[in-house]
Amino acid sequence: MSNGTTSETPKAAKASVALVTGAAQGLGFAIASRLLAAGFKVALTGRELEGVEAAAAALDPDGENTLALKLDVTVRQDFVTALAAVEARLGTLTAVVNNAAVTRMTPVLEITEAEFNEVVTTNLTSVLTSCQVLGKHMADRGYGRIVNLASLAGQNGGTATGAHYAASKGGIITLTKIFAKEFGPCGVTVNAIAPGPTDSPLVRGMSEEKTQQVLANIPVRQFGSPDFLGDLVVLLTSPEAAFATGATWDVNGGLYMR
Repeated sequence: MSNGTTSETPKAAKASVALVTGAAQGLGFAIASRLLAAGFKVALTGRELEGVEAAAAALDPDGENTLALKLDVTVRQDFVTALAAVEARLGTLTAVVNNAAVTRMTPVLEITEAEFNEVVTTNLTSVLTSCQVLGKHMADRGYGRIVNLASLAGQNGGTATGAHYAASKGGIITLTKIFAKEFGPCGVTVNAIAPGPTDSPLVRGMSEEKTQQVLANIPVRQFGSPDFLGDLVVLLTSPEAAFATGATWDVNGGLYMR
């Protein structure tokens, strides 16, 4: 089911340092891997320290180019603490990837206020906080790259996810534009990536019948590659990406075209 890995990764500028939220597994792990391959030093963060420590050890056994940090994206102080740790251990922060998210598939008429707030706080408010803390820090330094992970669900209203998840991802697209305008004059670009169905443990766990049903609805008849998404992050976090900002980059196999 995998589409394979890309053979080459765009190269980062020397001494580039990135922080990735939700990096213990899945897409966040793939993004961290591609950033490392491109020459970044990477802070892998997650709600549970044990998970990101294992991920960092798998990617960088010597620990020279990675840092594992506990970062609950719903807690503002965690961003402040992580920033200090990154700059003390890895160097000046130059890129942030806001990837952490939770998915709920509760029918819209059954979503409680508490569940709605949980999803929106984790997925959307976290991006606001990250940009306010980490983005402003980079803007004050005069250089930075921010990539926010949105979703096809935030563009088409969602088909296999809950309304709160789709709404939060749509909000990320809007926040991306707002912060792109805010930080543009300061040398900081802000972009979003909106993936469609991507090869993942969740997808691989589907029955063969369900897998074929999903594939039949994708024009290119295959799932997205996490490694390709990671390489797109590398491209958008490179110095050469200075003219690309405020955009949502669609990677959905043709499910949504505009």
